[in-house]
Amino acid sequence: MSSAVGAVGGGVEPDGLDPRRAVQVITTRGAGPGGRGSGYQVTGNLVLTAAHVLCDATSVQVRFLTEDGGTREVDGKPVLADSASDVALIRFADDPSAGGLSADEVPPVRFARVMRTVDCEALGFPRFRLRAGTESPDHGEPVWYRDSHHARGDTSPLSYMRTGRLEITLKSSPEYDPDRGRSPWEGMSGAPVWSGGCVIGVISEHHRPDGLGTLAAIPVECWFKDLAPARIKELGELIGLPARADQLERIPRQSPGAPELREEAERLASMVAGQWEKEWRRRKVHDPYPLPVRFRNADTGFDHWASIRHAPPGADPGPLSLAGRLNEIVKVYRSVPSRRLVVLGAAGSGKTILTLRFVRDWLRDRAPDDHVPVIFSLGSWDPTTISLRDWMCRQLVRDHDLTTPAAPGGNWAGALVDTGWILPVLDGFDEIASGLRHAALKELDRTTTSLILTSRPEEYAEAVENRALPKAAVIELDDLALEDIAPYLPRTSRPGPDGGLHNTVWEPVLDELRDHPRRLGTANLATVLTTPLMVAMARTIYSDAHGRDTQELLNTATFATPEALQKHLLAAFTPAAYEPLPADSDSGTDRRRRRHWNPDRAQHWLGYLAAHLDQLGRARTGVPERDLAWWQLGTTMRRSSRVLVIGFLAALALGVTTAVGNVPANLIATSHGLEFALIRGLVVGLLHGLVNGLLFGFVYGFASRGAVEPSHVRIQVFGRTGEWRAKVALRFKLGLMGGVSLALVVLFLDRVVVESLGLGDGLDGGLVGGLLFVPGLGLGAGLVLGLMAWLEVPIDTTSGVSSSELLSQDRRNVVFYMLVWALVFGLGVGFAQGAVDGPVWGFLVGLGFGLEAAFGGGLAYGLSFTTWGQWVALVRIWLPLTGQLPWRLIAFLDDACERNVLRQAGAVYQFRHAQLQDHLTQVFLAGRDGRDRRPADSRNSAESHTEVSTT
Repeated sequence: MSSAVGAVGGGVEPDGLDPRRAVQVITTRGAGPGGRGSGYQVTGNLVLTAAHVLCDATSVQVRFLTEDGGTREVDGKPVLADSASDVALIRFADDPSAGGLSADEVPPVRFARVMRTVDCEALGFPRFRLRAGTESPDHGEPVWYRDSHHARGDTSPLSYMRTGRLEITLKSSPEYDPDRGRSPWEGMSGAPVWSGGCVIGVISEHHRPDGLGTLAAIPVECWFKDLAPARIKELGELIGLPARADQLERIPRQSPGAPELREEAERLASMVAGQWEKEWRRRKVHDPYPLPVRFRNADTGFDHWASIRHAPPGADPGPLSLAGRLNEIVKVYRSVPSRRLVVLGAAGSGKTILTLRFVRDWLRDRAPDDHVPVIFSLGSWDPTTISLRDWMCRQLVRDHDLTTPAAPGGNWAGALVDTGWILPVLDGFDEIASGLRHAALKELDRTTTSLILTSRPEEYAEAVENRALPKAAVIELDDLALEDIAPYLPRTSRPGPDGGLHNTVWEPVLDELRDHPRRLGTANLATVLTTPLMVAMARTIYSDAHGRDTQELLNTATFATPEALQKHLLAAFTPAAYEPLPADSDSGTDRRRRRHWNPDRAQHWLGYLAAHLDQLGRARTGVPERDLAWWQLGTTMRRSSRVLVIGFLAALALGVTTAVGNVPANLIATSHGLEFALIRGLVVGLLHGLVNGLLFGFVYGFASRGAVEPSHVRIQVFGRTGEWRAKVALRFKLGLMGGVSLALVVLFLDRVVVESLGLGDGLDGGLVGGLLFVPGLGLGAGLVLGLMAWLEVPIDTTSGVSSSELLSQDRRNVVFYMLVWALVFGLGVGFAQGAVDGPVWGFLVGLGFGLEAAFGGGLAYGLSFTTWGQWVALVRIWLPLTGQLPWRLIAFLDDACERNVLRQAGAVYQFRHAQLQDHLTQVFLAGRDGRDRRPADSRNSAESHTEVSTT
């Protein structure tokens, strides 16, 4: 019995259903035919099954399935069988060297009780899975065998209440009963029923009147009613059953905010699955088939295996074998008891594809109460300013719009992280600035959460030189070999004349790689094609595009080193990606339009975006930024350039409205004629616009400090709380001083400059008008700013607000500012003028002043002080005018994702790989500095935007 205790307590932490541990139980009886049942290996040498399976058995055999589809039989002996509870244990002596699992590789199971309807599953060997196999060499007759059946369904504690059984309602079952005398479910008895990673019962019978879609199981909690205390204690020692029923786990597990939190987790899982499934298709991973990316246990960098495997003090269980292929990453991760795995690989070795495969496969088979894996790009994390938890919450809010408050002072993002629903997949530890990696590792040390972390080997080794990441196992990606790419590349290209794999564009190169591996050209190419990234780029350039000769890859005169060849692939990738592509069809739309961008212009725009990220990131953390937040574009322009653009647009806003408003006023109220009205309107518009541009340009230059975040305020008229008087008073004073200063300048221009040019129109009101204009403009500006300060209410960003939502709020705020400026000045001037000259003239003058105030004040204010205004001014107007970005930027970014140049990660865009981004940055900066200028025709070419329609 001591050995059994060791098996329970000396291994690793509990886990869910493992198909390697499902067994078929075969018995013989002294009289009559033998029996068949199912069971599960619960410890290193014990199988759990139903007691009636062993009834009258004279011998017992336990049959395991092997990974190659065969079987492995071992003899067993019942050590416990209780007919009242229908539970039994079989002890067997197995030799791990013969293919069995060692005791250290068998995590103990957890036991639970069902509180309400939950999903469940069981793995067994029912009679309807009887199949005819290969012919026997002795008799020439088929060998019959039972295959496994994964039964999935749901169960409720409200069925079979009188008998105390669990009713398992199955999602799939036999369509008919071929033998009326026997149940097709014979042999399923003894299979444990799982839910939430715990055993909740053991299948005991099939009530045929209930139909073929239901099974009955003995719930675990009934064991405590039917078994004597001594037997309960014995089961505890043998398989880790709790001592009391109230110590069983409860399924579904209760968590804060449930069931709302569970529903939010399901919504997030659906969003993440859709996002990365789309990215998986874009990368053409399955076209023609996934590259055979392999990984193995890393040589260094991992923690003690005793810590990774949660071994008790004094135990040394030894290492786990974590070698596998890309499609086995979920299985390998689940085999790590600590659920903390580090993935190392060189640049382009497939780390990102591995994370995509992990998230995709996990979510495809995810149980309702399971974690939701979310990929976080670590390059934007500064661990010295924000904790990992808060940073992940911000990323969830930004990328997945988890903005609804879950509780006072909290949000769904924080609730999901805090309650363990999120499985962080932290991609790019090496993208963190070198001076911040130790701080990042220290922050990771503080958390015990399950995670996957990817990094390049050198950067990770340097960070963990003194101490490994606690409880983290480490795997490393292997290089691709010639035998991996030789069958792959021909299938990516056009078939040969006979439709086969011979005579493709890749055959000459592959023949050279096989026949002359030591030549310089073939050695260079073989070195470069060891990473999936370079293979993918070679495919895009030579298989997907046309007119390129693969044999140029072997030219040592052009590409003397592997680095030169790699640079060639990076340089040729973007032009090849922008060859005209056929349009996609999309469910829900009858037609899709694909824009055909000029390849030279597209590369220039992508280079500008890459250089923007480089400058933005180096100013913040010292390394290039990887997340392309479209609302931050333009903020890396020189401040002087931004000041000029904002000032010019502010001048244009007031100048145009002033010029246009002066023309009808002079035509109606004076007798000077059209020519005078036009000239005077032009001069006054220029002067007033110049003043407005200088004012707002100066203010913007003083206030702007790099990237401007969207304002965290909204407009609220009723239900206001908080201290607002001080803010209103300050804004009023600023408005008053600014308005009076502007009025004095405008008065000087109108009374001195304009009249000296002979353009006085006599509508200025003389001395009285001047005395009223200065305080009137000051009071009006102060009233507007004070009113806006009173109406602005802070947005609770701790409850989560996405950047796109803040940007939309910025736009709504600007519209409201314009309305307030128009109403305050329009109504004030209109009523004052109407009292003197009548309502008609008051209305016209008020309308003119209101429009000038709305555009000259409200719009200029929005351009200067809101992110939306700067987005419009810099990204939607100025950068396209100067050729740095296309006019249809969002369409260009989405199209770049379709061409696999960019990828979309939530609310932001990213280059498909850091190497591509860095290369485009270098090319752009070199071209800007004159070291690698493009031809004149491509520099002067306009954006091509041919649209191709398909049905």
